[in-house]
Amino acid sequence: MQQGLIEFNAAFVIQIINALLLFGALTFILFKPVTKLLNKRTEGIQSSIDEAEVKLSEADKLKAEYEEQLRDIKNERNAIIGKATERAEIEGNKIVAAARENAEEILEKAKLQIEGDKQRMLEEVKTEISSLVIAVASKVIEKELDEISHQNMIQQFIDEVGDVQWEN
Repeated sequence: MQQGLIEFNAAFVIQIINALLLFGALTFILFKPVTKLLNKRTEGIQSSIDEAEVKLSEADKLKAEYEEQLRDIKNERNAIIGKATERAEIEGNKIVAAARENAEEILEKAKLQIEGDKQRMLEEVKTEISSLVIAVASKVIEKELDEISHQNMIQQFIDEVGDVQWEN
């Protein structure tokens, strides 16, 4: 029986069986190992992708932690700067207060010194006036007084002059 190009005879059937056996053998020998190799490779790539995703997730967590630590460090830095500024301000205020106190002490000492100088000058003026009064009194009285009367007269004059307020 011949119908066109293909002849259906025993050789044809053997060739089909041979082709099927060859296909089965090649599938068993080549296709399954290649498929296994491709599956292993796919699994390896998938596990690498999964591992990369895990590492990326860990990296994101670490990044978030580092950013939080950086914020904490910045806050701590700002707190330290604030405390240092406060301490500097307090120290500055202490220095200004000490300078004011020192200036007040200097002013007080100067006032005391001026008062002392004023008293010395008054004493010198009293002494000068008493000398002048003695000279004037000796001319007015034109007589010689004994030493005790002379001292009493001088002391009385000094006491009277001392009670007078001196005006500048």
